[in-house]
Amino acid sequence: MVQDRKLILKMINKNYKYSDITEKIIGCAIEVHRNLGNGFQEVIYQRALAIEMEMQDMKFSREYEMDIFYKDQKIGNRRVDFLVEDKIMVELKAIIQLDDVHLAQAINYLEAYQMEIGLLINFGNTTLQFKRVMRPKRNHSQSFNHSNQGSRQL
Repeated sequence: MVQDRKLILKMINKNYKYSDITEKIIGCAIEVHRNLGNGFQEVIYQRALAIEMEMQDMKFSREYEMDIFYKDQKIGNRRVDFLVEDKIMVELKAIIQLDDVHLAQAINYLEAYQMEIGLLINFGNTTLQFKRVMRPKRNHSQSFNHSNQGSRQL
């Protein structure tokens, strides 16, 4: 398993923006999956990943929430599993296989937060799955407003 982790981490392109942070997050996720395996609910992996990132002295918010507005009226809110180092959005899944709809959800979160980079991590498969997602470059008006109601952890 340790060699698998080293091999996966070698696959991360160091030229990508924030690759140092995404590498640490993926390393933490690998450690969680190695210890817990698959088959638990998403919240279990979320709690374990928080512990692992704390052990790596990473700064993050868990269950980061923001309000969503339509024509200046609040119509709801959204949560993302983690906002790491105020730069990387992390969305967790505990499903058998990632589908396009999960990628679309992660991209929607990036657009809503006006963030550039995110990670979609799936603990539900027998091997850890992860995808780096980037916000498409679009010039349309956003109707999202940030409010940090998640817990800040160091």
